[in-house]
Amino acid sequence: MSERKRPSVGDRARYLFDRSMSGGTIALIGWLAVISLVIIVVAGVVLTLTRIAPEGSEPLDFMEAFWEALMRTLDAGTMGADAGWGFRIVMLVVTLAGIFLVSALIGVLSSGLDAKISELRKGRSRVLESGHTIILNWSPSIVSIAMELALADPKVRIVILADRDKVEMEDEIATKAPKLRVDVICRSGDPCDLNDLAIVNPGAAKSIIVLAPEGDDPDSQVIKTILAITNGPSRGAQAFQIVAEIREARNAELARAVGGPEVQIVLADDLISRILVQSTRQSGLSGVFSELLGFEGAEIYTAKIDALKGMTFGDALGVFDKGVLIGLCDDKRAVRLNPPMDTVIAPDDRVVVVADDQSAIRARPNKRGPVDLAAIRAHTAVAPGPKRILMLGWNRRGPSIAYELSRFVVPGSVLTVVADAPQFEGEAAKIVGAFANLNVALKAADATREATLGALDVTTYDHVIVLGYTDNMSVQSADTRTLVTLLQLRRLSDAAGRHVNVVSEMADARNRALAEVTRADDFVVSNQLVSLMLAQASENKYLSAIFAELLDENGSEVYIRPASEYVASDKPVTFDTIVEAARQRGEVAFGYKEEVADRGVRNMGGVVINPPRHAARVYGPTDSVVVLARG
Repeated sequence: MSERKRPSVGDRARYLFDRSMSGGTIALIGWLAVISLVIIVVAGVVLTLTRIAPEGSEPLDFMEAFWEALMRTLDAGTMGADAGWGFRIVMLVVTLAGIFLVSALIGVLSSGLDAKISELRKGRSRVLESGHTIILNWSPSIVSIAMELALADPKVRIVILADRDKVEMEDEIATKAPKLRVDVICRSGDPCDLNDLAIVNPGAAKSIIVLAPEGDDPDSQVIKTILAITNGPSRGAQAFQIVAEIREARNAELARAVGGPEVQIVLADDLISRILVQSTRQSGLSGVFSELLGFEGAEIYTAKIDALKGMTFGDALGVFDKGVLIGLCDDKRAVRLNPPMDTVIAPDDRVVVVADDQSAIRARPNKRGPVDLAAIRAHTAVAPGPKRILMLGWNRRGPSIAYELSRFVVPGSVLTVVADAPQFEGEAAKIVGAFANLNVALKAADATREATLGALDVTTYDHVIVLGYTDNMSVQSADTRTLVTLLQLRRLSDAAGRHVNVVSEMADARNRALAEVTRADDFVVSNQLVSLMLAQASENKYLSAIFAELLDENGSEVYIRPASEYVASDKPVTFDTIVEAARQRGEVAFGYKEEVADRGVRNMGGVVINPPRHAARVYGPTDSVVVLARG
């Protein structure tokens, strides 16, 4: 075997030079400085040894020669006043070398500055904030979430980490929320990557919102992100407050197992499906949920009130002057909404209250407000009959909507689904024959065509649900098709002279104002509801459990019932009287709905949550009461 040839001195020098050049802009500037210094020193030595000097001047010592060479290296114009050909020739060489070096230096600085700007554009610098709210991944809900967080706390600092260009994220937020007056810091990176996650400083964050990203299998990405947060090296001593959006219910338990008590799960599609179905049964219900979920107006709070310990839940209903008690929960997030009226409030229980502000949750000194018992009406139950329901359009929430409908209808009810989405027949076939009390019929057709709707005789249905084609189209295109369908329904109902109960799903809240002209009974804005839920849960660690109970089929649910079933409609009564009337029926009243021509700035459709307790008003025949009740 031949002996390996040892590298020469030239090879070693070249290797060391190549390594130093890989150091970037600073290394290049360093080499240019060294070369400049060598040229200046050599020129100074030559002038000193040869005693060459400007014509008519004394020979220069080394320092003077060094200075003359330095000035001509930095400024080519300096040699214009030189005299004496010997001195001129030396300075010409120095000046030419200086021109080359300064030009190279300018190029290096320009390239380095461009590289630094590009790095800043990528959003890779570490965030040094603390007490901030982090949003991971990008979705259409992100702007609404930021606006809700700003309403909750005008001083909030929002940090977004998503696998998108930093400038693109900033531009989209600025375009869609031009009046957002809070700090929003965007960073580019993969939230599942521990190194990228460390950029946003999660260990110092107040709360973390994990959105379901666009694309295939978003739940897996969310679960992986939760795993990275809870097991990453950046966690501090304080427990995380994580809110995660999960699309499919089957993945919720795995997400909870990964995140433990530090994570709240929001089942986005399940939430929308349940609210959509409940809004179908009761017009105006989406306004109730929007009010409860929004930071503007009444919200859901939890608090420990020592004065209520030992009282029954029924007796405690009337003790709040500026809030409405709706349930109880404990530190383990076990929630009981509208529990039996004889439930005793334990020392460890927290009250669940609907109020305009946390500071308003105070018990009245006299415990209960005055009520007009003579105005309370006796309860008369009415058995529901079979329903005919029409669903127009299709998306991934179709099967869960059908399941939710099957929970509320009696045997003999019929659901007809009409859509022309590519996946419609394959997915919808799974719900045919799946429910004992709900018969499902399918028809592949374009629901935006008047001929299709006319053949269905839509005015004979008890309820009509319009879904957006959000799985196959952009948000705006899906909403456009929804608007066309709603306009066709309005024309058919006007021509028949019959009212059709229509509830529609909208993807973009900005399109709701256009949809109002169709006179549909209710609009469920899917992205906005998910945004409200995620934002609220990031501020209140009990909220996802409260809404899970609120929308659970075995718990108490929100109902909008005629006020005439509770109190007399021929005399003014206080809301305290409404609360007492509901209490006698085992229900909790926390608002009312009045028929209004103008829906107002907040577009609540006449829904008033947590009204003044002592103000008396006449609840007319068209007014309703918003209650929590079981069935």
